[in-house]
Amino acid sequence: MQVWRCDCAREVHLGSGAGGLLLQRSLPECADELLRRFGGQVQTIYLDPPFNTGERFDMKMRVGEADWRSSRARLTLPAYDDRWPSETAYLDMMRGALTLAHGLLREDGTIFLHIDARMHAHLRLMMDEIFGAEHFLNEIIWAYQTGGRALKHFSRKHDIILFYAKSRKYFFNIRAVPVPRAENRSNHMRRCVDADGRTYRTIRSGGREYVYYDDEPAYPGDVWDDVSHLQQKDPQRTGYDTQKPFKLLERIVLCASRPGDLVCDLFCGSGTTLDAAARNGRRFLGVDRSLTAQTVSRKRLLGCKMELEAPPSDVKARVFASMAVGIGFYTVHLDGYEIEPERGNFEGLDAVDQWSAGFLRGDAFHPYANAARSKQRPRLPDALEIPVLSGTPCLETVDVFGRRAYHCFAQQGR
Repeated sequence: MQVWRCDCAREVHLGSGAGGLLLQRSLPECADELLRRFGGQVQTIYLDPPFNTGERFDMKMRVGEADWRSSRARLTLPAYDDRWPSETAYLDMMRGALTLAHGLLREDGTIFLHIDARMHAHLRLMMDEIFGAEHFLNEIIWAYQTGGRALKHFSRKHDIILFYAKSRKYFFNIRAVPVPRAENRSNHMRRCVDADGRTYRTIRSGGREYVYYDDEPAYPGDVWDDVSHLQQKDPQRTGYDTQKPFKLLERIVLCASRPGDLVCDLFCGSGTTLDAAARNGRRFLGVDRSLTAQTVSRKRLLGCKMELEAPPSDVKARVFASMAVGIGFYTVHLDGYEIEPERGNFEGLDAVDQWSAGFLRGDAFHPYANAARSKQRPRLPDALEIPVLSGTPCLETVDVFGRRAYHCFAQQGR
């Protein structure tokens, strides 16, 4: 059987979970479409937009089995560009994103806007204007210890998360996010044991006595200092600059949504919000204009039920593949991959980071088997099995630059 190149801008993954959609688009060009498809349906939105830093951010990419084992990054890919012609241009972009977010939310929905001190004052006022000052709920301080030390001012060791509701009917479940009790916060309380042997602590304030049992859960306040920044060797790290820890997004997802609800991230980056939603039974909607963001998010979500929509990639490379027919299944072999010389000297499958086998039906690729490199599985398998189903057998490759290519199998002489 021969292999021929086919174009496809949509993937339909029949994995597990509540399902989701991943879009590689810029917000201005897809805002109307998002409102038409999801207006008034989103339960909670988390936004980690550019901070107007004036910098470009990257993705450190490992290449091939050897580099994955050595933890040495051979490629630096563009993640996103945070340089703006002016402060006004940045704020115009944010106004569009926040206005879109307001339209996407359900009446009982909430939004979390993650920012730092640079644009905090501007965006707090903008949130008051778009969502209403009366719907402000919290200014959450995410405090951490990582980063350098300053000599000309106090070291900046926190971000700000603005928490707003769309209406007074908002949903919020603090009991979904218990935290361990901090012993040092109980030292000033009187320690007692009740008749059942349970330890509790008491404190008297304002003429009342308050009782706190040690085995009852505590809940976070508006200063989150129990979630650390990602360290260099943290197993969560994807290599994507400004990636946020899973625990931070899981707390937001759990307290502000219910299983089956739709969780949205309009600057989804490395896909942490989508991953937190999928692992906790929520549907997800992720949007990012960056090819690198779409690639790393897809990789994290492999195995999940999802649809992926992205413009076709311009890949100048040759794929060598074959397919064997068994009883009730196909075995698809990825025999080789040649990338254009000007993009790097990578041999064979070292140039491939992910690949999938499945079927082309209409304009959509339906993968039934997926493979991707990871620290736990640095070796990429060169064969995948798929069931014999309707459609044209097809394989997809995602190279180390994040570019997708689809190749269909056809009988000789097609």
